[in-house]
Parts: sequence; structure tokens; C-alpha cells
Amino acid sequence: MLATTDEESLRVITLDRPDRRNALTPDGLDALQTAVTETDAPVIYLRGAGDAFCAGADLDVVADLDGEAAPAFAEHGQAVARAIETSDSVVVAGVDGPARGGGVELALACDLRVATERATFAETGVTLGLFGAWGGTVRLPRVVGEGEAMDIALSGRVVDAQEALRMGLVSRVVDDPKAVAESLTDNDHAALSLLKDRMRDTAAQETQEAREAETFATLIERADFDR
Repeated sequence: MLATTDEESLRVITLDRPDRRNALTPDGLDALQTAVTETDAPVIYLRGAGDAFCAGADLDVVADLDGEAAPAFAEHGQAVARAIETSDSVVVAGVDGPARGGGVELALACDLRVATERATFAETGVTLGLFGAWGGTVRLPRVVGEGEAMDIALSGRVVDAQEALRMGLVSRVVDDPKAVAESLTDNDHAALSLLKDRMRDTAAQETQEAREAETFATLIERADFDR
């Protein structure tokens, strides 16, 4: 269901249910959260096995939800996405193939989304009478803007890699997304974590600027200008 490999300064997490396009069950969500939170690696690379990134929630699980279980399942996925977003590690989603529903939402929680030309994205929940509830309605407008987010969510249409790049849903389209994650490990590891923390700050601007100055001072004291 999930495979983890630790390389030098890099943890590779592979969603490993290729026969179900790496759809996630509650156990899979738990395993993903553990893999993200229980590591000291400065960079995490999240990928899917086979020809898909992630189809989102396993529809067999979703079909059995009732009015009582549905909020808990949504909150479960939200907690995993939040763990990705708040991880001390920089998390890179390598999207090589389809990302659908919850798969898009998990990618949105990552710090960088890097795609191949084979990548496609869609919030298809609306075609089933649903919508993504793993934080997608919060993060998608923040990443691509309200207009693009409305179009993606209300239409359920498929966005290819080049359109995703144009709208900022991904930052790069490359042949080897893992190489991008590996390149980040060449940077100062403390700076990576602290910079992510600053970029994720949602406090008032004045508070953010004060924290930025404090963090800069912290890094100056340990910077190696001879690197």
C-alpha cells in the first residue's frame, strides 16, 4: 500500500497500489502520515507506483460512508494533508500520470509539485455528486486563484501538465521529477526548513516580517559563506 526508501538526505514515499491507481484507504492515510512525520530527512519525495500518481480516496470506502462516518473520513484526509504541509521536511510531489480528487489535494499540500508531460489533474468529485474534502476547497484557490479553482472544481475537467504549469498548479514540467527533489538536498538543510516555515506563515504582515528578520539573524550566525 505504501513503500518508503531512505536515501542520502531524501526520503522517498511511494503510494503503492498500482492496481487501484494508488487510491487511499484509512490504513493508507495512516501509513502516509507516519511516513511523513517520522523522518529527519530534509526533503521528502512523494510519488505514485505504476502509471498514476494517486486516484484519491478509495471509492469502495467512500461508498460505505454514512452521515456519521463521512466527516471523520474527511477529517482523516485533512489531517494527513496538514501533516504534509506542516512537516519540517520540504515535500515534493512528483506527478507522473493522473492525479484525481484526493490525489490532487495531497499534491496541493506539498511544497512543490513537479510534473512530467504524462501528468493530468482533475477534481472529479462533482461528477459523482461530491467534492474533494481533504482541504482542496481551501488550498486550490490559494494555489491557482479563485477563478481557476472554480473552473477546475465545478467542471471536473482534466487539466494537462502544460495547463497546470500555466496556472501555477505545478512549478515545473520535467522528465525526472525526483531529480528536482534530489537537487534540493544540496542546499542548507536548516535554511530549507526555516524558509518553508516562513513561506507558510499566515500571521499578519507585520508579524511575518518580524519573524522573517529573526529567522534571517538565526541563519546568519551559522551561514557558511565559503561553501
